[in-house]
Amino acid sequence: MLDPSSSEEESDEVLEEERRDVLVAAGGGSPRSLPPPPRDPRGREAGAARAASPSPSVLSEGREEQERLQREEREKRLRLQLYVFIARCIAHPFNAKQPTDMARRQQKLNKQQLQILKERFQAFLNGETQIVADEAFCNAVRSYYEVFLKSDRVARMVHSGGCSANDFRDVFKKNIEKRVRSLPEIDGLSKETVLSSWLAKYDAIYRGEEDFCKQPNRMALSAVSELILSKEQLYEMFQQILGIKKLEHQLIYNACQLDNGDEQAAQIRRELDGRLQLAEQMARERKFPKFVTREMESMYIEELRSSVNLLMANLESLPVSKGGPEFKLQKLKRSQNSAFLDIGDENEVQLSKSDVVLSFTLEIVIMEVQGLKSVAPNRIVYCTMEVEGGEKLQTDQAEASRPQWGTQGDFTTTHPRPVVKVKLFTESTGVLALEDKELGRVVLYPTSNSPKSPDLHKMIVPKNSQDSDLKIKLAVRMDKPPHMKHCGYLYALGQKVWKRWKKRYFVLVQVSQYTFAMCSYREKKSEPQELMQLEGYTVDYTAPHTGLQGGRMFFNAVKEGDTVIFASDDEQDRILWVQAMYRATGQSYKPIPASQAQKMNPKAGNVNTGISPLYTDRGQKHGMDEFISANPCKFDHASLFRLLQRQTLDHRLNDSYSCLGWFSPGQVFVLDEYCARYGVRGCHRHLCYLDELIEYSENGSVIDPTLLHYSFAFCASHVHGNRPDGIGTVSVEEKERFEEIKDRLSSLLENQISHFRYCFPFGRPEGALKATLSLLERVLMKDIATPIPAEEVKKVVRKCLEKAALINYTRLTEYAKIEATAEKDSETMNQATPARKLEEVLHLAELCIEVLQQNEEHHSEAFAWWPELLAEHAEKFLSLYSVDMDSALEAQPQDSWESFPLFQLLNNALRSDTFLCNGKFHKHLQEIFVPMVIRYIDLMESSIAQSIHRGLEQESWQPVKSITNSLPNVALPKVPSLPLNLPQIPSFTTPTWMTSMYDSTNGSATSEDLFWKLDALQMFVFDLHWPEPEFAHHLEQRLKLMATDMIEACVKRTRIAFELKLQKTNKSTDLRIPPSLCTMFNVLVDAKKQTAKLCILDGGQETFIIFLFYPVIFVFPFGFP
Repeated sequence: MLDPSSSEEESDEVLEEERRDVLVAAGGGSPRSLPPPPRDPRGREAGAARAASPSPSVLSEGREEQERLQREEREKRLRLQLYVFIARCIAHPFNAKQPTDMARRQQKLNKQQLQILKERFQAFLNGETQIVADEAFCNAVRSYYEVFLKSDRVARMVHSGGCSANDFRDVFKKNIEKRVRSLPEIDGLSKETVLSSWLAKYDAIYRGEEDFCKQPNRMALSAVSELILSKEQLYEMFQQILGIKKLEHQLIYNACQLDNGDEQAAQIRRELDGRLQLAEQMARERKFPKFVTREMESMYIEELRSSVNLLMANLESLPVSKGGPEFKLQKLKRSQNSAFLDIGDENEVQLSKSDVVLSFTLEIVIMEVQGLKSVAPNRIVYCTMEVEGGEKLQTDQAEASRPQWGTQGDFTTTHPRPVVKVKLFTESTGVLALEDKELGRVVLYPTSNSPKSPDLHKMIVPKNSQDSDLKIKLAVRMDKPPHMKHCGYLYALGQKVWKRWKKRYFVLVQVSQYTFAMCSYREKKSEPQELMQLEGYTVDYTAPHTGLQGGRMFFNAVKEGDTVIFASDDEQDRILWVQAMYRATGQSYKPIPASQAQKMNPKAGNVNTGISPLYTDRGQKHGMDEFISANPCKFDHASLFRLLQRQTLDHRLNDSYSCLGWFSPGQVFVLDEYCARYGVRGCHRHLCYLDELIEYSENGSVIDPTLLHYSFAFCASHVHGNRPDGIGTVSVEEKERFEEIKDRLSSLLENQISHFRYCFPFGRPEGALKATLSLLERVLMKDIATPIPAEEVKKVVRKCLEKAALINYTRLTEYAKIEATAEKDSETMNQATPARKLEEVLHLAELCIEVLQQNEEHHSEAFAWWPELLAEHAEKFLSLYSVDMDSALEAQPQDSWESFPLFQLLNNALRSDTFLCNGKFHKHLQEIFVPMVIRYIDLMESSIAQSIHRGLEQESWQPVKSITNSLPNVALPKVPSLPLNLPQIPSFTTPTWMTSMYDSTNGSATSEDLFWKLDALQMFVFDLHWPEPEFAHHLEQRLKLMATDMIEACVKRTRIAFELKLQKTNKSTDLRIPPSLCTMFNVLVDAKKQTAKLCILDGGQETFIIFLFYPVIFVFPFGFP
């Protein structure tokens, strides 16, 4: 808390410095001064000629500068006035509390932190860190880095301030959960353990060498803004929000007496009384805001009264002093429940003497006794103390030579004027003595205003005692209970009470927050002798009354039909009494002593707040008195609150937390208190809030749609008459503003849904898209009770997603072009070669599939109500891609097969999607590639037949290495990493690399080439995974039959060659079998084996060509070695 006793001279110097700065700024760099008079006429004429007519541009600039300074001065004064009201709300809240159930906000990331994060993950991928990781984790991090961290959507989200470190971690966690689930099970290692290990490694990369989350340079206030704040922290926060300087706060703090609970409670009572009077004046003059119906005018007055009565009830429920004992104010019995807090009727509060209950704590500390001579030095002495009517306490024993104790006795009493007795005793040595001997006594009459420091008191001694100068040093401290506001001796004379002018002991007691009593007490009495309730009285200073003897400084309390005159013995006591009674009466007039009124500015003679003279002088000296003394009831608090809420929201969105538009607990507390205390309507508050949030959202800030939903639902309920806060009146301005904001909000939501990939990248903030769709449904409702048909919502969402498809594809193509330009200078689509076009459309297909996968992963849950709409969006998106795809495919030369990887890529992605499989785009894709597949198989069949014919004619029947057993295990290269290597047409000779794979001699070159081509062709068609079952079955059947025909032809030709060779061999006497016969036999055996693989249909059908082998088996009955 600021120290109220800081140097006044220092404050003056600082303020003078500030004023000099303002003068320098206003004068263009230096204070203005008149030019010196010219010394000769020629100089005077020349100077006059130069300064006679300044140019219009100079005049315009000077006028603009003057207007700017005036505007800044007006804004500064408005902020100062607003801060006075806020400071009072913070100093003495009685309506709101700081909420403890709000969601904790995370620290936001900025651009610099994002760049550091990218560098740390890049360092890990480059192996520059000490973090040990396996290949699977490295792949997950690489995917996270490439897809998420490098995304421009993430950069925009960070720039908008809606991204926290927790968002980054959640995205990584969801990514690795999918990867870990796809990993095979490992004995002894659960997948939960793998997840935990990977997250720990992620945290290590994220933090780097130093803790990334720690921000040593961040302001201390920002660091704790999510917690419950103290008053000092709230003051500091709103100084920053409104641009208030420390000196200005100190002056306001001291002049408003913000640390004085009684003064703040009195200020609240005056404000509430002023609001009631304002309502009555409005009712009399019939000056109402313009409402939707005329009947609401009378309701409006009742609402004003009810709101003030509620505030009065809240004020009455507060303890008198929050810093004091737990003393709750008494609830007085009311005679009428309908208007139980109307201040105007004095008969409603029946106050009796028994209602005034005081309790005091007394501390009596006995230090020492001086002047004790009548007792031998070695005798034992002690003291007793008592409050008359209570218990008696005794000190320890001491020798008469050193009568010192330092003993404290604690007492409680209900007497405002107690009697304290302290006695000194010595022990009696006589055998028959029944009591100790009393050496002296002292009787004290302490009050709450008595000195608290130890003092010497002369003791009363027995007759003929030698201790004529016996004194005792003691201290009596009598605490003042929190509901006793002032006490002391006064002269008084009234018409109904205190009818005789004499000096009495008075106590000003607060019985409840709205009930004060002036009570007079006698000694040793707990109940007041007489009392006067102060409601309705006005206290003021008066001149001396000559006819009254006693008292020098006079003041009175006046009420219709009654006047009570008071007098004190000195001026300072009178000022304290008048100030205390002024706070108790709740009067609007501020009494000022004659001596002070002469010194004050005449304009400040009618102030409305209680200010001590010292601080009033300082407030006047520094120009703060008009803000401090301003009557809150004369201000337009709706406009002031709009300014306050806008400044607070701006401060909140620029602090270090990713708040998404939510205020901190301390800010909510102050705004709630301000609205309740100064009568800001709830609908106006939420309309202003919605207006600001929509504006920030339109400018790119991330705002939580749930927050928009709360405020919109409140306003809709109010406008449609559901009384969310007990307010049934609806003004024309509120209804018009609501309709305007409803249209703006509807446009905003539709725009966000159309840009859902960019407004909610990677599903962040979590659940925001789903909440946006829910809010859209609420906004489309015509009233609060009638739900909108589901088809209408669906129609709007469908329209938004159609726009989203165009937006997403347009941005995707722009990104692809930027990426291509970054890699190399690329031609345009019209100038590019067919191969380059195909390459570009293949890369674009990869990006399109990635977009659809991200939509499914991050946004499908939000569209769970309408999954078919997301499928329609995907179809629309792919239809836009199909235009570019068709253009690229049309540019390809005839009988070019480089486009098959494109089909495989798209088909593999589409056939696994429930909604997109055999959809419009998928069927269009099949229609394009069906002729190409058929043409390719036709050419392959013709080419293989030709190669069999030519190969067998030129066959040397030399054994070659078999590779057919390896083909099924060596799958064709997958797209899109490598292009698909298909057999080239028309050359189908044995590849040169076959010779390097010999492990045993087997078939001939022609047969091995045949089997390899048939197997490769079937594997290629299988890898196409044709989605249409009938055509896929047709392809399979055709390939099996083709393989049957080809192998049959090969076997027939081989058998013929085998028989011819065998006939030649039978004519020879050589018993050795030629190797060519062995090769032919191996070809036949291998054909039988390949038949089982290549010629058997999935349906169980089989083509038998084994009968062709029988002659060979009979030639070698014992097998072939």
